Amino acid sequence: MHYIAHMNTTIRNIDVGAYRALKARAALEGKTIGEAVNEAIRAYLGRPAGGDKRGSLSRLTPRDYPPGNERLSESVDAVVHGDSA
Repeated sequence: MHYIAHMNTTIRNIDVGAYRALKARAALEGKTIGEAVNEAIRAYLGRPAGGDKRGSLSRLTPRDYPPGNERLSESVDAVVHGDSA
C-alpha cells in the first residue's frame, strides 16, 4: 500500500528574495509553493552527503580514447588554428 501524507508546516528565516523567486517560478510552471518546495527538498536529498562536492582535477584518472582517435589532437589543432595535419 502507498500512502501520500501531507504536512502543513511553517518555515522561518527564509530569504525574502529567494522566496519571491520561488513563488514566481512556481506560478509560471503552474505549481504550488508546496510542490516547488517538495521538488527542492527531494533534489537536495538526492545529492551525495558530506565530503568536498567541488572535486579536483588531481582526482581524475586518464583514459584512452577509443580506437581511431590516435591523431585527434592534430585534427583539433587543424580546426582551431587552420594548420594542416
